[in-house]
Amino acid sequence: MLEATSWHQEMLGKKVVEALKKNKFQAEYVAAKEEVRRKVLEMIATGATVGLGSSMTIRQLGLDKDLKARGHECYDHGAPGLSLEEKTKMRRAQLTSDVFLSGLNAVTLGGSIVNVDGTGNRVASMIYGPKKVILVAGVNKIVLDLESAFERIELYASPRNNYRLGYSNPCVETGVCCDCDSDTRICNVFTIMKRKPSQTDITVFIVGEELGF
Repeated sequence: MLEATSWHQEMLGKKVVEALKKNKFQAEYVAAKEEVRRKVLEMIATGATVGLGSSMTIRQLGLDKDLKARGHECYDHGAPGLSLEEKTKMRRAQLTSDVFLSGLNAVTLGGSIVNVDGTGNRVASMIYGPKKVILVAGVNKIVLDLESAFERIELYASPRNNYRLGYSNPCVETGVCCDCDSDTRICNVFTIMKRKPSQTDITVFIVGEELGF
């Protein structure tokens, strides 16, 4: 059973990579977490400033700790103990960082990247501003089409992120997005990148393991 699962994950991962390339993204399929961790670190030059998109995928890989240990100035609004003013400063700094590093919410077999944000800083930094954008996604983020992408966000990504953040939004009670009107709603800004933005250098790594929400 495990062999069949690995085979299928690789097939889907490589199919998505080819679609992303057709859509002008730089893209690569990487089988294992440790391999993608090494590749990402190799892409980030010594002394580069790095914006971190408060991504569970990036934290699961340990890249946030790796970069800080290497001495990079990291703009991490998800770091513990920050005031609202400090978080805002970090979010704005991400827009002009040398490298912006994040996960994503869903990627379709046709090579479209779909995300939802509460504040909008993460998707803004993906689209324009940083000199280099690196996105990492586990095979669990692969979906059939745009409709499936939004279904994935509503059923998995949003409820789990609300729970992680400690918000009392309705999806924490129901386990699925309710299109709420809460003041702490995190599903405010939806983006679809059908093609690579013309002035942004983006590399997408698809990893043959489950990562993040």
